[in-house]
This record gives sequence, C-alpha cells and structure tokens, in this order.
Amino acid sequence: MSYSFLRESKLYIVYGGNKYRIYTSSAISLDQTFAEESYSVKTLHDQSKMFEGSKITKANPASFSFDIPLTIEKDESIMLTLATELDATSEGGITVQKLKSFDAYIQTGSSTFKLEGAVITGATFDFVQENQFTLRLEGQGKKLTRAGTESFTIPGSAQSESSTRTPLIVYPYLTMDSLNMSSIISCNLQIQNGISWLDNETVHNTQSVTNSSNAIFPTNYTLDSRTASGEVRQYQTDNNVAQFDDFSTTTNMTIKAFQIGKPSDGTPFFQIQLNPVMYTARMQTEEVYSQSYDFRSLDNTALQSRITQYS
Repeated sequence: MSYSFLRESKLYIVYGGNKYRIYTSSAISLDQTFAEESYSVKTLHDQSKMFEGSKITKANPASFSFDIPLTIEKDESIMLTLATELDATSEGGITVQKLKSFDAYIQTGSSTFKLEGAVITGATFDFVQENQFTLRLEGQGKKLTRAGTESFTIPGSAQSESSTRTPLIVYPYLTMDSLNMSSIISCNLQIQNGISWLDNETVHNTQSVTNSSNAIFPTNYTLDSRTASGEVRQYQTDNNVAQFDDFSTTTNMTIKAFQIGKPSDGTPFFQIQLNPVMYTARMQTEEVYSQSYDFRSLDNTALQSRITQYS
C-alpha cells in the first residue's frame, strides 16, 4: 500500500503547449465537490415516507490555492502572466475578455491529479520585510480528475529550469503623489477576478448521468469584474500625521520592492504603477500610532503592462 504525502507533491503548469515546474512554499490545496438536489419522497397517498430522495448530476467548479516565492531566477514568471493578463475572445460574434486558462498537474508519490481549464481568480503580493516575497494564488477550474499513477507523463514541452531557486526578502518603497510615504510597516496588493460559471444543464444531459465519470462539469464562465486593491500601513510621525484623515480619487501610485540590503535609489526587483487610484486614510491606535491607506485602482485594464520592473 502506498500513501500520498502532501510534502512530496510536485506542481506542473501546462500553458500554450509548454510545461513549467512550479515550486510552492506552502501546502497545495485543491478540491471539487458535486451539487446535490434533494426532493420529497412523501406523497399525498403515502405519508409514511418521512425522508428525502437525492439526485446528483453536476459538479461544482474545482478550487485550488498555493503560494509561490518570487525568486531571483524568475522561473515562476509564468504565474504572473496567468494572474495579470487577459485574452480577448470572440463569443457569438462579441469580443469578451477572458482570463488565461491553463491545466495544473499535481504529482504525488502514487498518483497524478489533473485540474483542467484552471483560471486564477485571486493573486496577492505581500511586501513584508519579515517574510519571503511571495505571490499567493487562488482560483477555479472545470474538472479535477486522477490522470494516472506517479509515472504519468505530463504533456507539454518542458521549459528549462534554473539550477537554483533563490527566494528573497524585500522592503517596500512607495510614492503616492505628494504624500510622505516613509516609515512603511507593510504593503500588499490584491488582484481579484470576479467570475460566474454558466449553467450548462439540460433535460437531456441530466438524464444520462449515472456516475462521476459522465457527470456535468462546468464548461464556461463570464468575467464580471476585476479589481486591484490593497493596504499600506505606515508609522505615524510628526512628518506625516496630517495625512491620517485624507482621501483622494486621482492619485498616481507606484509600489517598488527592493531586495533587503540594496538602496532605494537603485533598480527595484519588482515595480508596479497604478494610475489613478483612490485611497482613504485612517488612524490606528496601537502601542505605536500608525495609519492605514486602503487603496483601489480605478483602471484595471492591462495590469501586466503596469508591472514595469521584474528582474
């Protein structure tokens, strides 16, 4: 008997005919459930059946999440592309925006699982000096299946890997128009893609369902919304105390991530420009007074092009 251990799992991303080995820094989470419909068995002529019947014909969207350290070698840059770029697709003669779709394979010591038609619905960048610079991802997919054993051949042209993977710790450096953005405690940026899966049930296909192998799985979705937002926390000092009750809807914001030990007047490891953003500032009374800026980008098109530095 062979058990599957999470710590032995390997993650592969297949996109555009290419296969990428992705190294995660935390547990990989993935699952898919089936939707149950209950119905009353009791009838007017038979009141004794005090229970409900069950009917299962379709699966809910699969879900996944994992964290990826952004390394100096940038072997995980494909995940930034999948998280930030959109594809223009024609549906019924109308051009719509879609998230980039990929297949994910998780290989354990005894099995290989496949997640088909996956899309990233949430991506979070954490700019915290105490932790590794990490991209936290979550998303959904069409179908989760067991593709084969641990020796299953994952499709795609294998992309070359660096001989090393070097995570790094960064510190944030921000500019927000004329605000004094020194004494930064932390910063994060979240990209959220709001999607709705379309119902593809029909009377015909529900009647043909006998088990999980021919159940109805999600096939298409609509992209309803997209937001890029986050929070900046700053120590309150005599130089910025006047900002604690401020707000704006026309601010030009730049977030830079510098590797610890490198000066802020050099080249950052990561940089994104958001213009315009709205923000509201509020004071937080702790042992040391601080203030928080909650911000949201007002133009969420072409987020990939707003990442102006990643080296």
